[in-house]
Amino acid sequence: MPYMLLMVEPTGQRRTRTEAEGREVYGRMLKFAEELRARGQLLAVESLASQERAVRVQVREGRAQLTDGPFAEAKEMVGGFFLIDCKTRAEAVAIAQSCPAAEWCTVEVRGVGPCYED
Repeated sequence: MPYMLLMVEPTGQRRTRTEAEGREVYGRMLKFAEELRARGQLLAVESLASQERAVRVQVREGRAQLTDGPFAEAKEMVGGFFLIDCKTRAEAVAIAQSCPAAEWCTVEVRGVGPCYED
């Protein structure tokens, strides 16, 4: 079953790292991805740019509303994701616990499913 691991980090955290520190943690994440790929469990992975240049889009009653980032009300942002294939939720949680990002952010584990309740 596919599970999404969302890296939820404080919005200003990246600015607190030196370039060397940022490259070191990014390298750890690349190694983690390669380990998942070697086990045949990695379906997709991406690191996301900061929300400072993001835009939120809503369409209500046929009218588009755009809100440019950064988003002052946000205390956290999704910094990246891993889409993995696991047999059980417990296995997905164990993988999240071994993710290096769990040391500096929250790793949210979510199963993939329809946008309605069964």
